[in-house]
Amino acid sequence: MRSTTELPRREEQSPSLQPRPVPVEDTRRWHLPARWPLWLGVIAVVVAAGVWLLKPKAKDPAASFETAAVQRRDVESRVTATGTVSALVTVQVGSQVSGRIQEILVDYNSPVKKGQVIARIDPQLLQAAVERSRANLIAARANVQKARVEADNSRRQAERSKTLRDQQFISQSELDTAESAAQVSQAQVTSSEASLAQAQAALNEADVNLRYATIVSPTDGIVISRSVDVGQTVAASLQAPTLFTIAEDLRKMQVDTSVAESDVGRLQDGMRATFTVDAWPGVAFEGAIRQIRNASQTVQNVVTYDAVIDVANPELKLKPGMTANVTFITAHRENVVTVPNAALRFRPPEPPAGAGAARQGPGVGGVGGAGAPGGAGAFEKPAPGTKTVFVLSEGRPRPVRVKPGVTDGTYTEVEGELREGEQVITATAAGTQSTQSTQGASQGSGQRTGGMGGMGGGRSGGGFRAPGPF
Repeated sequence: MRSTTELPRREEQSPSLQPRPVPVEDTRRWHLPARWPLWLGVIAVVVAAGVWLLKPKAKDPAASFETAAVQRRDVESRVTATGTVSALVTVQVGSQVSGRIQEILVDYNSPVKKGQVIARIDPQLLQAAVERSRANLIAARANVQKARVEADNSRRQAERSKTLRDQQFISQSELDTAESAAQVSQAQVTSSEASLAQAQAALNEADVNLRYATIVSPTDGIVISRSVDVGQTVAASLQAPTLFTIAEDLRKMQVDTSVAESDVGRLQDGMRATFTVDAWPGVAFEGAIRQIRNASQTVQNVVTYDAVIDVANPELKLKPGMTANVTFITAHRENVVTVPNAALRFRPPEPPAGAGAARQGPGVGGVGGAGAPGGAGAFEKPAPGTKTVFVLSEGRPRPVRVKPGVTDGTYTEVEGELREGEQVITATAAGTQSTQSTQGASQGSGQRTGGMGGMGGGRSGGGFRAPGPF
């Protein structure tokens, strides 16, 4: 049975009416967006507007400066150094003999007088040495007496022999022998006397050593150091061991300072100095330079010289060994015209390219930089002993020559045409410096971007070239 529903029959088309396939490569070239030139134009306008908005505007560096007023003030030139406080006279008491410490009669901070006994060394061995020397002295005296007796006997023998020789009872040789014996006996007397003198000297030495066993103070003062204890043995073989350190008078102190060689030429004897110590913060002690010693001290290739300062210490606040932070006042000026040191170092920057030519006038060219035409000579070599400062006048820097004087490291005394209250330029404002840096970076990046754009154009041309024959 045939179905009543029949599918529609596909009508066959003639081969001549069927469309020809288009190559893929030709389709990519011919089928481009119809509005691509419009989109390229919009993108170019947006990029140009962004560059124009973000590009910083050229600013004149002379329009923004940091200034300070010319003022009158007191100026002090100073030299700083560190030193150590010590007593004016310090004596180290030692021992000239060896032995065991038997007794100590003083301690730290004990006041002492000259000749006062402060310690004793065990004298037993020294006393034995004295007795031995005294016995040797007695023996030496006996030897002298014996030698004298023998000398007298030899002299008498020689005289008898001479008498017998005159009577022709003995020979000449026997006489010579007797006379020689007499002379030898006399020499023995001299030797015995010398031995007696040596024994006496040995006894004196033993007595001195015995007295040295008693340690006494050599001066009036106060004990600031004690290095031994009772029962300790001291040995005085090559050098005398230090037992005590005595300061003569703590009411008169000195400060030994280490001054750098670059500053020592500014100091002189009698110059006033002030210093502080950590023990008394906020308290300034005063003194004067007594001596600048010529002996140099080199520590880690740094050469320093010792400037000794005399200081009065009536309240005994200063103690030996304290570290002093010393300030020497080398010069002092009162109520003088001063400018900040930064004003002496300041030099105006050069204007940006293209900005100086538009604003340059008869009196501005000298401020722009070295070589600017029509300048006022601001960057000419100054005369010896003079410097150039710039005064802000009508929004523009004006050079003024001054002669600097005393400086305290922050402000400097100046002499010249500056008037009190004028504004001297100390630096260029931070905004102006950053603008100049940004402008330089923008110019450099713009040049690099242009080169990149040329390369990009080549690539874009290769991708969107107009259709044409292969």
